Amino acid sequence: MQLLLLSSSSPSILTSLSLSKDTPTCPHRLSLSLSLIASKSERGRPAAVSCAMDQPPPAEEEKKKKEVKLWGGRFEENITDAVERFTESISFDKQLYKQDIMGSRAHASMLAHQGLMSDSDRDSILRGLDEIERQIEAGEFVWRTDREDVHMNIEAALTDLIGEPAKKLHTARSRNDQVLTDFRLWCRDAIDSILSRIKKLQVALVTLAKKNEGLIVPGYTHLQRAQPVLLQHLLLAYVEQLERDAGRLLDCRARQNFCPLGACALAGTGLPIDRFMTSNALGFTAPMRNSIDAVSDRDFVLELLSANSIIAIHLSRIGEEWVLWASEEFGFLTPSDAVSTGSSIMPQKKNPDPMELVRGKSARVVGDLVSLLVLCKGLPHAYNRDLQEDKEPVFDSVKTIIGMLEVSAEFAQNITFNQERIQKALPAGHLDATTLADYLVKKGIPFRTSHDIVGRSVALCVAKNCQLQDLSLDELRSINPVFDKDVYEFLGVENAIQKFCSYGSTGAECVASQLEFWIAKLRHP
Repeated sequence: MQLLLLSSSSPSILTSLSLSKDTPTCPHRLSLSLSLIASKSERGRPAAVSCAMDQPPPAEEEKKKKEVKLWGGRFEENITDAVERFTESISFDKQLYKQDIMGSRAHASMLAHQGLMSDSDRDSILRGLDEIERQIEAGEFVWRTDREDVHMNIEAALTDLIGEPAKKLHTARSRNDQVLTDFRLWCRDAIDSILSRIKKLQVALVTLAKKNEGLIVPGYTHLQRAQPVLLQHLLLAYVEQLERDAGRLLDCRARQNFCPLGACALAGTGLPIDRFMTSNALGFTAPMRNSIDAVSDRDFVLELLSANSIIAIHLSRIGEEWVLWASEEFGFLTPSDAVSTGSSIMPQKKNPDPMELVRGKSARVVGDLVSLLVLCKGLPHAYNRDLQEDKEPVFDSVKTIIGMLEVSAEFAQNITFNQERIQKALPAGHLDATTLADYLVKKGIPFRTSHDIVGRSVALCVAKNCQLQDLSLDELRSINPVFDKDVYEFLGVENAIQKFCSYGSTGAECVASQLEFWIAKLRHP
């Protein structure tokens, strides 16, 4: 409380005195005025002293100003600020605004068609939704935390904009079926976006394969030299894996493309709505058959995040191989400066950071799946507020996997394979040993016996520090007399590659056929 002292000698001068909290004051909200009238005297005492109680605390006024919730009819108190902050989802689910407006347009049109709303009200709602969408995309829309989520923000803004007709929009609709309609539409769009990025990466890999025709590289098992393979064959292996990833997404899209709108909270409605009309308008295959199932299950997002996790694992494997191959120890590939980074302390460094992050971010995508699996575990039917937490893992998974696919394609377009370095590395590891065993099988020797003979031949090479093709015919015959001079047609990586002939193998003709298949397939939309 403050005391304002008005000087009788100088009325324009105000003196303000603050009373401490210990000073006796009037009761709360009571205004008090004191007038101390004194005659003018030689001592120049103040002519008047007035005391006014402060206005009610701002927090109390703010409580009065809070907007009544659209669901607040049976409540007598406002929720606390802490609860409001904790339960809001607008900070992340506003990403669903476009799908929410799509669903509301379809719902309003259906209500009018069924006689549950006039055509005039429908038209007002549609115009209002158009304006709200325009405001959002122009950055003019104000998202309010006290309106909780994307649905309430849009509906309340629509009411502010067009008035009474907006209050009819939620007829025969709950936020339970509304959010799932939005979410299924969003996931459908997300799948389409991921599929387009998968194809771009496949095209980049096939293009890279075409540039490196005939280049032989060591194939590895257990990260040890195994057999020679064509680089094209390895690159096309990535393409095959990505194709299965795309297939999983397409299967997921087909299963999730059913419409929950009209399921309401969980039991449906007694109003004569047409769920097939809204389903068709939104591009769904059909309405979901069971209203409880429609609002309670999140298997469609679990499936999407599972598919994303498998993509992430595949990309992490490409990332790992390319990071290794870019090292001095391998030196098989060199990324351009455009897709490399340096060190803040070591001037010589050139790091393949994008593919390291592809490898690393796979953990994040898998983590999003695990979060949602644990979230859904043990939830009773039907809807539970826990399920509000399903959005952020999905948004993060989709954003991350799109980034991983895009940067992997960018990296593939900006690397060169070091043929000279690879050629120098090929002789090590006896990569033609299995082809030599095949030679013995063709001579009529059982494979297990052939395996033993070649093993002893390799042991001789290790002792002599040479390759199999360096052994003389006499040395080979000392191990087994079946060897003949035609054996040298099977030795050496170039000869070994030419001997592969099984379907899908790394033989030159087989790989050429695979490459032709993928060029033709990816040429079409």
